[in-house]
Amino acid sequence: MTSTAASHGAVVIALLPATTAVMAVLRGRERPVKSFWLLTVLGALVAVTFAAIQAGGFGSLTSTDLLLFGAVIAAAVGYTEGGLMAREIGAWQTISWALVLASPVMLALTIYSMNQHPLNGGPAQWASFAYLGIVSMYLGFFAWYRGLGIGPMAQVSQIQLTQPVMSLLWAVLLLGEHLTLATLLGGIGVFVFAGLAVRVKQRSPIRLGR
Repeated sequence: MTSTAASHGAVVIALLPATTAVMAVLRGRERPVKSFWLLTVLGALVAVTFAAIQAGGFGSLTSTDLLLFGAVIAAAVGYTEGGLMAREIGAWQTISWALVLASPVMLALTIYSMNQHPLNGGPAQWASFAYLGIVSMYLGFFAWYRGLGIGPMAQVSQIQLTQPVMSLLWAVLLLGEHLTLATLLGGIGVFVFAGLAVRVKQRSPIRLGR
C-alpha cells in the first residue's frame, strides 16, 4: 500500500471474499452449491468493478499487484484458520493468542522501523493508530471470528463484499466526499449479491471418520 494508491489496492482486495470461500472449501471441507459460486463470482465482479470505478479505471498490473494478491491469499488463509480455531477455543481467544504469538516478530520489526523512521506523528495520527490497533485489528475480530466459527465460512466471508462500499460511505460521512448516482447504484448491487450469497442454502460439510 506504500507504493500504490489505496483506491487501486481496493480493486485487488475486492477479490478477498471469493478467495476466502475457496480456502473454506479446501481447508474447512465445505461444499457450497453451484448457485452460491455463481453469486460469489458475480458479486466479486461487481465489487471489483465498483472499486475500479472509484479508482478511475482498472489501470495496468504491476509488481505491486502481486504483493496485494499475496496479501489477499494470506488473509484468506488466516480467516479460514481463524474460523476453524474459533470453533475450538472461542473467537476472542483466537485473535488474542494470535497476537501473543506474533508479538516477538512484531516487536523486532517495530524497533527496526523506529530506528529507520523516528516517531513524529501528531494527536490525529496517534488516535488513528490506536483505533486501527484496538478496534480494527483486535476487537473487530471478536465478532468476525465468531461469525466465521458459526459458519459456513464460505457464506460468511461474502459479507466482505460490502467493505469497499462501506469504506466509501464512511468517506462521505467523515471526509465530505461526493456520492454520485453511479456509485450509489453500484453499492446497492454489491449489497444485493452479498445478501443473496449469504442466504443460499448450503450442503453439509464433508466430515472424515465418525
